[in-house]
Amino acid sequence: MKRWGKAFIILAIIIILGYTSYKIYKEAIIKDYKENKQVELQEAIQEEKEEEKLQYLGVIPELYKGYKIAAKLEIPTIDVTTYVLEEYSKPAMELAVSKYYGTEPNEIGNYCIAGHNYIRKNMFSELGKLQIGDKFILTDNWHGEVSYQIYDKYKAFPTQTQSLSQKTNGEIEVTLITCCDYSKKRMIIKARSI
Repeated sequence: MKRWGKAFIILAIIIILGYTSYKIYKEAIIKDYKENKQVELQEAIQEEKEEEKLQYLGVIPELYKGYKIAAKLEIPTIDVTTYVLEEYSKPAMELAVSKYYGTEPNEIGNYCIAGHNYIRKNMFSELGKLQIGDKFILTDNWHGEVSYQIYDKYKAFPTQTQSLSQKTNGEIEVTLITCCDYSKKRMIIKARSI
C-alpha cells in the first residue's frame, strides 16, 4: 500500500509540475503573441500615417471663392498663376479655369483644363503666345508639383474633340483649352510631364 501511495504522490507531483509548466509556457506564448501583434499594429499605424502624408500634401487650399480646387496651374511664359476648379460650370468658369474632362491632375491620362480668354491673370487670354517647348507646372495635393512641356499647339472647331482623348500610351498629359477667333475655334495646347 505504501508503494501505491508513493507512486500516486509522485504521479500527482509530476502532473502538477507538468500542468504548471504548461500554463507558464502557454502564458509566455500568449504574451509573446500579444507583444508581436502590438508591434505589428504600431508599425501598421506608422505606415498608414506616412502614406497619408505622401497622399495628401496639403500644398494648395481646398476652396477658392466657394469652389473646390483640383490643382494649381503656373505658366511662367505668359505670367499665369491660377487655381483649377473641380467644377466645370458657367459660374465657376467666371472665377478661374476648370477641369473640363479626363483623369485627375498629374495622373496617367489626359487632364483637360478649359478657361475663358478673359484678360485677367488667372485666365487664358495669352494662351496663344505659348510655343512648343514651353513649360508649365501643375500642383495638386496628392502628387505635388509636376512639370510639363508643350509638344503640340493647334486650333480646332468646337466639334473636333480629339484633343480630349485619354489614349496617352501611359503618359501623363495636360490639355489647355480656350476660345479663339471670336469663339469660332478653340486654341489647344498639349503637354506631357517631364
